[in-house]
Amino acid sequence: MTLTVNLPNFTIGENAYDEIATYCAPFGTKVAIIGGKKALEASQERLLNALSKTELEAIDTIWYGKNANLSNIDRLSEIESVKEADMLFAVGGGRAIDAVKSVAHRLDKPVFSFPTIASTCAPTTAVCVLYEDSGEMHGLEMLAQPPIHSFADSTVIAEAPTEYLWAGIGDAITKEIEATFSARDRELSFENDLGVKIVQGCNERLLANGKAAMDAANEHKASPAIDKVLQEIIGTTALTSVLVDNDYNSNLAHALYYGATATKSGETHLHGEWTCYGALVLLTMDKQYETRDKLFEFMKSIHLSTNLEQLELTSEVDFNKMIDKCMTMADIKVSPYEITREMVVSAIQEVEELNKL
Repeated sequence: MTLTVNLPNFTIGENAYDEIATYCAPFGTKVAIIGGKKALEASQERLLNALSKTELEAIDTIWYGKNANLSNIDRLSEIESVKEADMLFAVGGGRAIDAVKSVAHRLDKPVFSFPTIASTCAPTTAVCVLYEDSGEMHGLEMLAQPPIHSFADSTVIAEAPTEYLWAGIGDAITKEIEATFSARDRELSFENDLGVKIVQGCNERLLANGKAAMDAANEHKASPAIDKVLQEIIGTTALTSVLVDNDYNSNLAHALYYGATATKSGETHLHGEWTCYGALVLLTMDKQYETRDKLFEFMKSIHLSTNLEQLELTSEVDFNKMIDKCMTMADIKVSPYEITREMVVSAIQEVEELNKL
């Protein structure tokens, strides 16, 4: 049997863009920069200044659209400058980067990521989360490898709205919980075993550094705490993501978020905010009460949502929409035991009661 593993490569720090030539120059000179509107504005001066010191040329800068949906990916794939470019630079948050990763895959072009917010591990994973034009989750596109290199400028990220780092911490927390839960009592291949083991200890470090990172972000200042958190968000969790089969990459926490995309809450509340709440539900369902209570207290300390009211999902109709879609997601199929609708609803109710104590 042949085993191929393509691991994430990344540079994190205040001068991350200084490394662009080292990793991008071997792939050509013509660059199409594609990203979110605010992300491009936030990073453009530092990025173009870094490019001016290299042989690389930005032949176009393009707004990706509002979502990682198929119509945006189709449109971007037909732009002449995108087809002409030797490489694509994906700039922004998770949805922008996933959209550009998908475009690069279609056009068979190298892609490099430049996260301007730290809301997910999308900059360093080989998975694209795609959406319908309505905003509801469409499905996953699995790529052969992650972006060739990711450049996370911690100054740009510190200057971004703090809610994105906040949500990124929340999303990163779910990886250790979901991967270890999904893989429990299973005989794992080398890469799956390695991926599950790599993420163990991630949450201990996130809980130790998360509050300090948020304090620094609130002052919009780069700090060692932000760098440490970034190492977990786009480093540790991404290593697990690319090593493990998708069966072990997520579970109930993500299924609940994908369920929420069928409601307004999924549009107005960030991915990581929802998945971290989902991690509380998973830990409750699995009776990991000590771990859950530590997470609950940490979430309160940085004001992550711990109940459905904070997530603005309070109507019975929306609740049932969320649960209905959640129960159809493949994320929950590989678990130590069958997850039933009744178990999920009961765990949610228990988390709601925990908020009243």
